[in-house]
Amino acid sequence: MKGGKSKSDTKSSRLAVNKKSSAKAGKKSGKAAKDPNKPKRPASAFFVFMEEFREQYKKEHPKNKSVAAVGKAGGDKWKSLSDAEKAPYIAKAEKRKVEYEKNMKAYTKRQAEAPKEEESESEKSVSEVNDEEDGDDEEGSGEEEDDD
Repeated sequence: MKGGKSKSDTKSSRLAVNKKSSAKAGKKSGKAAKDPNKPKRPASAFFVFMEEFREQYKKEHPKNKSVAAVGKAGGDKWKSLSDAEKAPYIAKAEKRKVEYEKNMKAYTKRQAEAPKEEESESEKSVSEVNDEEDGDDEEGSGEEEDDD
């Protein structure tokens, strides 16, 4: 083959890509882990409207499988609604927001009352604890040195 890549070149390039992705997998990301017990944020008035609109749209257009089409139609419909027509959705969103705030207060109170993991551990650092464990193995190994 003139000018073409050999099989070894192809394999090495694939390996290089895999090495890069595995290196990223080992690093910690800058984001903190999400707490599954934390309450979800409430939906805005538009998303409350979209919940009902999706059901209506599916009944009127049963063959449509496009999420984008439903979203576009819902956005256009929302823009065309007057403030009076939007009022019930805004009221539902406000009700959900109040409920969310109540749940968040209870959640933060539970978090404040929960004992901290760092405080419950001893004052020794991890390296000091590991050093002590290593020292125990050397002393209790059962091997004796001869002075002969």
